[in-house]
Amino acid sequence: MIEPDLTQPIPETIERVHFIGIGGSGMSGIAHMMLDAGIAVSGSDRSGSATVDRLVERGARVGIGHDAAHLPADVDAVVVTSALWPDNPELVAARDRGVPVLHRSQALHVLARGKRVVAVAGAHGKTTTTGMLVVGLHGLGIDAGFVNGGVIAGLDVSSAHGTSDAFVLEADESDGSFLLYDVAVALITNIDTDHLDHYGTAAAFDAAFAEFADRASEAVVISADDPGAQRVRALMRHERVLTFGEAEGADVRIVEIRVGAVASCTVEIAGERFELEAGVPGRHNAVNAAGALATLVAMGVAPVDGARALAAFRGTGRRFELHGERRGVRVFDDYAHHPAEVDAALTAARTVIGDGRIIAIHQPHLYSRTRDMAGDFAAVYERVADHTVVLDVYGAREDPIPGVTGALVAERFADPEDVDFLPDWQQAAERAAAIAREGDIIVTLSCGDVYRIIPQVLSALEVGDGE
Repeated sequence: MIEPDLTQPIPETIERVHFIGIGGSGMSGIAHMMLDAGIAVSGSDRSGSATVDRLVERGARVGIGHDAAHLPADVDAVVVTSALWPDNPELVAARDRGVPVLHRSQALHVLARGKRVVAVAGAHGKTTTTGMLVVGLHGLGIDAGFVNGGVIAGLDVSSAHGTSDAFVLEADESDGSFLLYDVAVALITNIDTDHLDHYGTAAAFDAAFAEFADRASEAVVISADDPGAQRVRALMRHERVLTFGEAEGADVRIVEIRVGAVASCTVEIAGERFELEAGVPGRHNAVNAAGALATLVAMGVAPVDGARALAAFRGTGRRFELHGERRGVRVFDDYAHHPAEVDAALTAARTVIGDGRIIAIHQPHLYSRTRDMAGDFAAVYERVADHTVVLDVYGAREDPIPGVTGALVAERFADPEDVDFLPDWQQAAERAAAIAREGDIIVTLSCGDVYRIIPQVLSALEVGDGE
């Protein structure tokens, strides 16, 4: 995979842009925004999809497969992600011709120029919290532009150009690109040391977050509860910091959390209490809502208005998203790909399923994460799920590591009866369906392509009777 060159000068004017891998969720969102801005868009993807079809309908020229011939002669810039291989023929052709090659974060920087940028960073909860902020701003009559990691329910898109000066984005810390933006308000949800393949040390990782915060021109909003966030807080020098959480002294202090089909909480701000609804289940989402409210307050919104606007949020795609039901078994998908995220997602699921059981389908993401956290994943799944089916590793940007497969996770279960390692997807779908009975849920978990197994799971449920 390629290492993004964030020092590449960004052209002052871009009239024609080419996306390599335009069908990806993040890339397609940026492509739509470029079209909204009147920029001519072309691109390529390895296969056709509904996402590609929508771009073509809007006027984008998209080639299927990767071929240097897809790169227009008059393009001003090429946009890529870190998941691209260095020998991609379009990338090679662009470099040979001297065309600026921009990382997707640099393309976002172009779209956000001159805007009041609100950037959401952190280990967990970024997509949900970003969605909350967008819905909240829209509810306040502010047509904010945004780029999010998931489709926002009610808006039915993951990005939009917007007509106001507000621009909300989910910032990616994995490769340091979150330091590229000119941020007005920075929100840090929480911090778990990760991505050491890029940063090298935990200290460098923390320092990057502190730099991200200190660069904010208006304010920083950060968790008062999360140990990693508080570790970074000690490194920060920003003059205006608002904290949120259950800790005594938090600026937006959570007094009480209520869980159920929809999580909610009572928060206290400057001695006054407000009721806040998360719109989605899970204790962690009540905390996310408090972070979103704190951010709106940092932007100058009255707490009562912010709380009322946030109540319209109804979730984002791939965050405990229901895909169907067969013979009384509901099938969900969730983006969780870190042990803490899996814990939060499955714990939230417990609050909505009553006496039902949880059958998890886990797709390990990244060889390095699987190698380093196999035991942590096994412990969480064995504690919170009733049975787990483990697939093989989704390598994403990494090359395979010898000996690292999904079996590493399955082998760390204390009770082998609680887990199956089934790299064959059809076998995995049939096994999950065979276990499930009425009232249970099956949930796929990963930020890879595990959601693609869901049609197989639903089909298997139609023909099976459960155990």
